[in-house]
Amino acid sequence: MITIYHNPKCSKSREGLEFLKKKVQELKVVDYIQTGISEKELKEIISFLQIKPIELVRTNEAVWKESYKGKALTDEEIVKAMVENPKLIQRPIVINGKNAVIGRPVEHINEIL
Repeated sequence: MITIYHNPKCSKSREGLEFLKKKVQELKVVDYIQTGISEKELKEIISFLQIKPIELVRTNEAVWKESYKGKALTDEEIVKAMVENPKLIQRPIVINGKNAVIGRPVEHINEIL
C-alpha cells in the first residue's frame, strides 16, 4: 500500500496525487492539514526519508519566518513546530513500506514504486 501525505490546496501535492493514481492500484491519501499529524508519525516519516527534520520544513512559509527563522532550534523543537503548524511540512510525501520520498519534482515518486 502506497501512502501519500497530501495537502489538497498545494498544486505540487495535487500533481503527485494524480501521478500516483495513474501508477498504483491501492493508495491511502492522508490530508494531514485537515487531520493533523502526530509527533510519533512525523518522526517515523523523517526516519523513512533519512533526512534531518529541518530538511522537511517549508522555510518560506510565513509562520516559519515569523516564529522560528533565525532561532537555534533542536530537532525535537523543529518536529514540534511542524506538528503544531502542518503547513510547514514539505509535500507531497509518498511512503511505500519503510521507504519515502518528497514528491518534488513528481518524478521522485518513481524511486519508491
